[in-house]
Amino acid sequence: MLLNPFFKNRNSLALLLVIVLNLSCSKVPEYTVVSPNGENVFTVFPDYFTDQTGGIGFEVMYEDKLVLLPSVVEITSNHFNFKGDWSVLKVDENKVENSWTTRFGELSEVPDNYQEIKIHLKKGDVLINFIARAYNEGVAFAYEIPEQGEVKELELDEKIHYNFNKNHMLWSTPKREKGVLTAQGAYKKIPLSQLETGIERPLLIEIRDSVKIALAEANLVDYARLSYSKGTNSDFSIESSLDGRMAEEKQDTITGALVSERNNDLFKVKRKLPFQSPWRVVMMGENEGELLENNYLIQNLSAPSMLKDDSWVIPGKALREATLTTEGGKVAIDFVAEHNMQYVLFDAGWYGNEMYEASDATTITLDPKRSKGPFDIESITQYAKEKGVGVILYVNRRALEKQLDEILPLYRKWGVAGIKFGFVRVGDQEATAWLHNAIKKAADLGFVVDVHDEYRPTGFSRTYPNLLTQEGIAGDEESPSNEHTLISMFTRMLAGAADNTVCYYNSRVDKMGSHASQLAKTVCLFSPLQLLYWYDKPASSLEKKDGLWGDTRHIGNEPELEFFDAVPTTWDETKVLHATIGEIGVIARRKGSDWFIGGIIGNLPQDLKLDFNFLNDATTYSAKLYTDDENINSRTKVKIEEMQLMQSDTIGIKIKPNNGFTMHIVPLNKDE
Repeated sequence: MLLNPFFKNRNSLALLLVIVLNLSCSKVPEYTVVSPNGENVFTVFPDYFTDQTGGIGFEVMYEDKLVLLPSVVEITSNHFNFKGDWSVLKVDENKVENSWTTRFGELSEVPDNYQEIKIHLKKGDVLINFIARAYNEGVAFAYEIPEQGEVKELELDEKIHYNFNKNHMLWSTPKREKGVLTAQGAYKKIPLSQLETGIERPLLIEIRDSVKIALAEANLVDYARLSYSKGTNSDFSIESSLDGRMAEEKQDTITGALVSERNNDLFKVKRKLPFQSPWRVVMMGENEGELLENNYLIQNLSAPSMLKDDSWVIPGKALREATLTTEGGKVAIDFVAEHNMQYVLFDAGWYGNEMYEASDATTITLDPKRSKGPFDIESITQYAKEKGVGVILYVNRRALEKQLDEILPLYRKWGVAGIKFGFVRVGDQEATAWLHNAIKKAADLGFVVDVHDEYRPTGFSRTYPNLLTQEGIAGDEESPSNEHTLISMFTRMLAGAADNTVCYYNSRVDKMGSHASQLAKTVCLFSPLQLLYWYDKPASSLEKKDGLWGDTRHIGNEPELEFFDAVPTTWDETKVLHATIGEIGVIARRKGSDWFIGGIIGNLPQDLKLDFNFLNDATTYSAKLYTDDENINSRTKVKIEEMQLMQSDTIGIKIKPNNGFTMHIVPLNKDE
């Protein structure tokens, strides 16, 4: 911890900051925390801005250059006045050198190393603690409101003003407005000055050619969600604000998008004292590939697992059953068991129209538009158990919110392994707290969970690893182009796992990219629960014409499907080999001694050189390369080449626009 005059060693910057921010900064004390590698520096100015906003000032440096100019955390409350000068009671320092292990991540051993300061502040009788951490992967900060006086409960609002020195380019989700699915929307690259309202986290910002940062949120459990908008604090400012409560809970019955207004309440959060805010995060790296490799920072800022025994939580691959019949269910279970998959998902329609308030998720009441039945869930789950397969049921948030405590023990009795939460509410504190409490209740009774639609992760799957995955991405249901997928890889995926609902035979594959790039999504888009063949069904499945699944086709026997059979969903090691947002993404991941590589290409052809320096030295590997080739005589046109590789080898791959490739690499001596 360092205590220095504010502008010590910064004389050249002082005039610029005074002009830009129009503030007097002399003799302001500062408290600095530095990452273990010395590259990331977070500095706190407790008295900075306080007369204007009641806030706490901070700045961020990366490799000796300012990334964030002096910025401010502004807090308002129904009980406490945070304006005015703060006195520093004490400063706690902490250094952590740690790692933790997981069966559910992109790494099996996660580094968790940082330096931390906690500044205990007081103004009059008001107490607040400001916590700052510096990791090699970025910086994070939070505030604590301790117990004090007669106040037992507090309402508050929070705004953070992030100030920059120029009009940086950034990658933005759509403007938040009624009926818009912002978390699943199309990104656009725009200058900071054109940022609109209600932009999603993480927010990727291109500081310079060799520096990219992402503003993010971690450990959001019982708080209002934050979002980003163009700020007014300086010429180039981004403001984060908290979501207000929905006036009424109306959703579009087709898309699930909220179509009601949020209340503009003065205070967005109500908490009992003491409490800590979620972490506000600045991920930092030389490029988008480094940010993605280091995205475990979000989970590091969340609480360790609360499950004493997580052996029952099984990651894996799932097949959606499209007929909603007993016979179709058993055929799907057979397919899953034969193809190294772990789950069968029965999606919407098994208990009626899930968008109707009257639909009852404690009953088997088939939606006649989706199936005529019969559908015997207990017969299906018993058959699945005999085959070593788990059954997941879809339940819309309408039924979940009304019936959660009733359906959990009932589904346990039925033999169900997991629940897919549909069209969940997100944003305000009530919705946030309800959802995470529901995941905890699911864990207590032994259910894995997949949260769909607008929810984006902030690290809760570390605390409750039964939360295997979530949506918050424009997956294959939205027919995203390869370009869009390559934007999602380096924006949305910085937050954590995403259920992309990979499809394979559906005609939309031709619009999205190619079959080889579909194979690659299983490597490039991390998800411990990976949904495959989203619109497809086994060859022996019933031919149903009364479903609403669109262009449903039968799964074939093309030889490249061995890649889907072999690919795992969780990993021991991850390396980003090539990364240019929107243009190319190549990721190598290791499980045990096997390596899997996935590559997705955007609108421009690529002449790639792949080296294999991540392989073990002096080991010879057998590899299969899967690429698109119009000359292959199959309906999917995927070519398979076999080769041997060593660490010193390099191969060239020419990839056409909107194509992709995958590799499966295995040591010839599997014991190595």
